Amino acid sequence: MSKHQEIRLHGHLDDTIEYFAMAASRDAYSRYFFEASSADLRFFSPGNEFILQPESVSHRGNGGSFCEYMFGVDQPLSDLAKTDVRNRLILYGTFYKGDGGQLDFTPQTAGQSSYEQVFFEGNATVNYFFFMTGSVSGTLQEQQKNIARLLGKTLKRSADVGLGDDSELLDEIYGMLGHRSSLYLIKLINKKHKRYHDAFKDLYFEYKTIPDYEFEKLQELADELKIDRYQQERMRIDVMYKHPDNQRIVDEYKNILIECNLKGSINQLENARLTRLKTLSVRNKIPAALFYTLDKMLKHDKLVDLDEQDYLAETRQVLEGIFFAEAQIDALINSEDMSLLLHAKRQASENRDHTFEHILLETGKVCDEKIHAGADLALLELFSYIITYFDRYDNTSAVINQLAFMENVRFGEEHIRSLLGNKKAFDELDTKLWKELFFKQVFENKYLGQFGRKKVVCLQKGLALIEDSHLTIKALVNQLYVFEKEERLNATLLAHVKDRIRNFYSKYNTRVEQEALLVEVADELYNKGLHTGDIPLAQFHNVVVNIKKEAVYLHNLLPKIIAERDASLREDFLDNSGLDRFYVEELEREYFELNDLNLSDLYLIRKGFAD
Repeated sequence: MSKHQEIRLHGHLDDTIEYFAMAASRDAYSRYFFEASSADLRFFSPGNEFILQPESVSHRGNGGSFCEYMFGVDQPLSDLAKTDVRNRLILYGTFYKGDGGQLDFTPQTAGQSSYEQVFFEGNATVNYFFFMTGSVSGTLQEQQKNIARLLGKTLKRSADVGLGDDSELLDEIYGMLGHRSSLYLIKLINKKHKRYHDAFKDLYFEYKTIPDYEFEKLQELADELKIDRYQQERMRIDVMYKHPDNQRIVDEYKNILIECNLKGSINQLENARLTRLKTLSVRNKIPAALFYTLDKMLKHDKLVDLDEQDYLAETRQVLEGIFFAEAQIDALINSEDMSLLLHAKRQASENRDHTFEHILLETGKVCDEKIHAGADLALLELFSYIITYFDRYDNTSAVINQLAFMENVRFGEEHIRSLLGNKKAFDELDTKLWKELFFKQVFENKYLGQFGRKKVVCLQKGLALIEDSHLTIKALVNQLYVFEKEERLNATLLAHVKDRIRNFYSKYNTRVEQEALLVEVADELYNKGLHTGDIPLAQFHNVVVNIKKEAVYLHNLLPKIIAERDASLREDFLDNSGLDRFYVEELEREYFELNDLNLSDLYLIRKGFAD
């Protein structure tokens, strides 16, 4: 035999309102709990009544109303902060005091609400009202306090509130009461809202991004049912939130925001997690409205006081995302995320910003701690995936920068094979990465010299030709070796030609003078075993021209630059002379030392007199 009996009354007030009225007690079959007149339907027990009228409900006695919270409605922070609270509970005559921390019970429990008000302030589709006898006694204030104590936790957390048959809900509530008690439950359903709600849910769960033609039909339904835009929006947002893919991400976002609200601030780590969740929401086609609602409700913007480089903030966002698996959120690092991290690493390297490495180390430390605490090993695999790409970046960057900015760097076949393997991995992420990460900045670097540029251009083109099977690895190595030999010869020629001019030649402008100089330099290099082949005439003339430019700079321009503090004249010379910046800066240092000038003035010139 069941612990209680139930009587149910079901009907429709009109084409909008449907009702279910239920009485539960040990002897419900012998109780009479309702009466109907031509206009009203009255439910009652000693000291209590609840009346369904044509346009409104009225009540007196104990009890209250409850419904499932719709996503985005104003909730007390105390409810928001408890992840298991699902329902809104209102006890008649009861109000939150001041800051909302405590309830104030008054004897004024009688009241009246229009149906429009019921479905506006509560749930748009389903709302419950209840009253009871037994288990509570005393004044109405005392009865309401006891109801809050007896049923408050259950009613706010029950998962059985909604469109079901309410058998489990009745069992759940009645189980909290004494055996002499009676429970009366009235459930109101807005049929028009339910029809719209169900239609939207079917479409959203099928398409997620609803086609325009389907949404037009939905809008026609709303117009036909005369549902105002606010209620339409409430129901749509609530349905979208309840999609399982959305709910996990939005709940995690909400939980972080709540924690930040309680302490009154958001730090860089928390902001990174919030931003990462928004990124995941875009990937999963989760409506931005779900986040705007929370930001507005929890005043997100008033808590943020952050000052961090954008690339560092983006790094935190992606790295923090790998820990969301604990909340069953799919936050796998995709190619776009990895590309963003690689660009951030490049920028940190250019800025000599060690914060990036610190963030990475901290992430690795947290991964280790979580693995030791029993987290899924997939967490470590995800972090290792990132580290592998960072290692590829470091290796590639080091090799290309050595080729670009260091002299006498010998490239072997193993270097080319390593670069090709890394290029393939970066191309799998994004075909634009290879150029953007490793070549764009090199070519824009003002310290890239003429031979460094030749070698890097050769490497870039050669790798592409090898991939297209139009060049062999060995052939590319040989091409680079030719430039390396040319670079070494250029340095040797420069030193020896300058020495010859300084000691033996006051003039070297005519072709005859230059040819005589070439013969003597060639003999000297041969005798010293520095160069045994022919010296290319064009290369020799280029060295001579550069020595002339050097002389003009040291004797005419540099004194003027120093005297007039004209840094722009220096930059104009460097941009147009073709001389390597490293080399010119070495000449400047020697000039300052030779003339016993203050080197700090040289540094100001190089900075453009910014100080």
